[in-house]
Amino acid sequence: MAKTPAAPASFEAAMAELEDIVTRMEQGSLPLAEALASYQRGAVLLAYCQNALREAQQQVRVLEDGMLKAFNDDDATRDD
Repeated sequence: MAKTPAAPASFEAAMAELEDIVTRMEQGSLPLAEALASYQRGAVLLAYCQNALREAQQQVRVLEDGMLKAFNDDDATRDD
């Protein structure tokens, strides 16, 4: 039975592992089975990172919609 790799601890950990995989694969010295396993792990990490970025982007949208307003010079100089 194949052991399932653990989920990354964070976005940064996933990126670091993904960069390591890319470096090892670019060297071209991995045996075929290890290269395939590395490719599969890289695909999982890529999906994890894309999802984390999507979630962060959604949080930014929520913050912008709820807190940020367009700055209008007229509002800043007007005495009410």
